[in-house]
Amino acid sequence: MASSVWAFSSPFLISNSSLISRKSIVTCEKLLIPKNQVMDVPTTTASVRRSGSYAPSLWSYDHIQSLTSKYTGEKHMPGLQTLKEAVRTIIYKDNEKEENPLKMLNLVDDLQRLGISYHFENEISNVLKNIYHNYFETSEKWTKIDLNTKALGFRILRQHGYHIPQEIFEDIKDDAGNFEGHLQTNIIGVLNLYEASYLSVEDENILDDARDFTTKYLIECLENTISDQHLSSLITHALDIPLQWMVPRVEARWFIEAYEKRTAMNPTLLELAKLDFNILQAIHLEDLKYTSRWWKNTRWDSKLTFLRDRLVENFLWTIGTNSLPQFSPLRRILAQVFALITSFDDVYDVYGTLEELEQFTEAISRWDINSIDELPEYMKICFIGFYNSINDITYYTLTDMGFFNLPYLKKAWEGLCKAYLKEAQWYYSGYKPTFEEYLENAYMSISLPLMLTHISFLTSVTSTEEIMNSMEITENIIRYSSIILRLAGDLGTYTDEMSRGDTPKSVQCYMLETGATEDEARMYVKTFILNTWKKLNKERSAVMNSQFLREITECGTNLGRMAQFMYHEGDGHGHDNDVTKSHVLSLLVNPI
Repeated sequence: MASSVWAFSSPFLISNSSLISRKSIVTCEKLLIPKNQVMDVPTTTASVRRSGSYAPSLWSYDHIQSLTSKYTGEKHMPGLQTLKEAVRTIIYKDNEKEENPLKMLNLVDDLQRLGISYHFENEISNVLKNIYHNYFETSEKWTKIDLNTKALGFRILRQHGYHIPQEIFEDIKDDAGNFEGHLQTNIIGVLNLYEASYLSVEDENILDDARDFTTKYLIECLENTISDQHLSSLITHALDIPLQWMVPRVEARWFIEAYEKRTAMNPTLLELAKLDFNILQAIHLEDLKYTSRWWKNTRWDSKLTFLRDRLVENFLWTIGTNSLPQFSPLRRILAQVFALITSFDDVYDVYGTLEELEQFTEAISRWDINSIDELPEYMKICFIGFYNSINDITYYTLTDMGFFNLPYLKKAWEGLCKAYLKEAQWYYSGYKPTFEEYLENAYMSISLPLMLTHISFLTSVTSTEEIMNSMEITENIIRYSSIILRLAGDLGTYTDEMSRGDTPKSVQCYMLETGATEDEARMYVKTFILNTWKKLNKERSAVMNSQFLREITECGTNLGRMAQFMYHEGDGHGHDNDVTKSHVLSLLVNPI
């Protein structure tokens, strides 16, 4: 496909209509390096280099390229279309009756959790509009419906931008303000109330109380051994990670298998969900193989061996961010961006000296290939590979999307590197930031603003002006998503990072600032994440009228969700482990 030496050639072919701009490629001749030779990292250095002690990747290039799927191509499309029409008929028929809001809400919930609701956006919109006007628009209407309908309707309607006040649950509390007195043995209703509580915003005490009560109630139910295994699995799953915090694609894989065991499942929905999942998985696999070829051509895995070789894990983040079929270009570009971010993080956080990092940051700021002459050899390799990749991304965005986004990408990458440099300066000076200082810089260093800059030009955006106008609207969404991403990552990685002497992360910053124990600090960080979700929930509800803003917001939110998923059981990104491997297999390799 292309030369195996990245410094000479850089493939970036996303569609047949987009070819490489040869002018954007920096060649080794420019650096006076022989054509048949790529720079090696020096084996000796005047400084003692730290090491992340990262294990090699579990996923070799040859293994990735050998993966296949029988769901590739167009042969399954007629069957998919037939099933979609059958489900569309089910939605229309049930919605016309307007007799049972709970039945329709359950149908919408099933479509969302099965991962197939994107096929029926207009139909779902009409269903929810009818349910809102008939049952949730006023207190006179919602007082007539049961707990289960209230809780499920509250969650789904809030997800779709409807303002449903927390007071909808006031009548299920007793005179003392407790839920327990008025709740009967309606476990499904309690489970739906638990899930609804995670759609709360700030200062919604009723929902805070509901979350505390339902969590305790559901744990007790499990301890008392529920005879219904399907219900038991739903509760266990919800207590592990609530639905509002769950990655949609991960939820789809899990829920399809759970739904199949349900007594009253709809076989048409199940068949569509399975086929759709497998077709999307085949698309994702081709995206991964493409990205794997790009990574091999950088040769960073062999030439910069101190870097984490986590190409597959980086790609896993992209399908968590947006798994829809039309967004293959987004995933292919974003996987490269993730890989570059991971590599830069290792340069700044582990390997580089402060003087080298200052020089490298200056080179990024100047965006001038001639500025790297004084850099050590390994940084020249980094800069050339990075420079070529970003220029190729710019070329694709210009030729296929019609946007020249290089000025925005340059600014975003400069901002990331400066945030990395500040953390390095803290490390080398021995400075211990406060929790607030740490978060203010971590908002940038976690790289979500950079990711969304790339993503913005790969959605349904119609103009650069639309992106610029959206910046102010989405500023808080970006900040809150970044904080969730940063803090969730810290909870999973801080032990390893501290063992190699990194700059204190959020847990340590809070301990040093307040004298708290590690357990107290971890609890504080978890509570901070919960409260940040409340702020994010409020901001999300304000952007539902714009498709572009919805797409950007959902990508940002999903990045926060991916962090809570990847770091839920330790460092699922930095260290290959059995848990991450099983997720890669279920989401990318093994069809249902």
